Amino acid sequence: MKIRYDAEVDALSIVFRDTTVTTAELAEGITGEYDAEGQLVGLEVLDAARRFGDPSVLQQVVLEGIGVGAATPTRGGARAESA
Repeated sequence: MKIRYDAEVDALSIVFRDTTVTTAELAEGITGEYDAEGQLVGLEVLDAARRFGDPSVLQQVVLEGIGVGAATPTRGGARAESA
């Protein structure tokens, strides 16, 4: 996954998977990117700092539940630790 912020154009891009995409506007200034099978593979948010109200929120990214030993959901919605 890639998360990129371009301050010059105030655009936030989140790419889940690199592939050829088609785009669809989800809301004004928010675009979804889809692969050939229609799976969401990316998002783009224009005027990101303005939308979030505070440009400093774009300076830190916190990833939760990712990596070795991360909690994974189980059937009942509870979380189990990965081995």
